[in-house]
Amino acid sequence: MIHVLIADDHSIVRLGIKQIICSLPGNMLVTEARTFDETISLIEARHFDLLILDINMPGGNNRQMIDAVKLRLPDIRILVCSAYEETLYALDYLQTGADGYIEKNSIDEEFKAAINAVLGGEKYISKAVRDQLIRKYTKQEEHSHSPFSGLSSREVEVMNLLTKGLPLVKIAEILHLQLTTVSTYKSRIFEKTGVKNVIALVEKVQMHQVVSPYREAVVKV
Repeated sequence: MIHVLIADDHSIVRLGIKQIICSLPGNMLVTEARTFDETISLIEARHFDLLILDINMPGGNNRQMIDAVKLRLPDIRILVCSAYEETLYALDYLQTGADGYIEKNSIDEEFKAAINAVLGGEKYISKAVRDQLIRKYTKQEEHSHSPFSGLSSREVEVMNLLTKGLPLVKIAEILHLQLTTVSTYKSRIFEKTGVKNVIALVEKVQMHQVVSPYREAVVKV
């Protein structure tokens, strides 16, 4: 028997979630709570396998609700069910200790997937949040692995012209800069990319296959 506690102050929401749970295979015993105080009282009195928790219910205090529940029943699985946008809040609640996050307006099939995943010991987030994580991780990886990520747009321009073999005087003329300014940019580029001369800079650019957004300016030279 799987014991599930639905904690939400809206009866229509509790009814909808209960119907979804009852449609799942296996023996499910569903208990309902209308306030967070009632939720805590039930958890202290009985064992539950899964808590489906509205984080904006009377008596609650958002993230601290997770700690309060886990303190009393460490092994309970918690699926946060909220009207708050998942892409903004899901990761925060998972880091706090929740096992899944789902929006109240999700379709029945997504609720079923979330409940099954959390009961199965997995963490649950929607595809939208997974995609968000992948984009964030990929962007961080690209940023951290590129020695050119710290260059400003002007430094990229100067670097591009340096790797074409142009002297500083010519670069200053093309970019309408003072010679001393170009010299300063060159020093910064060497420092940021960890090279000591233009030859080493060219090799590093080729290694990382850097494509300058200022290619048209170079072509005109």
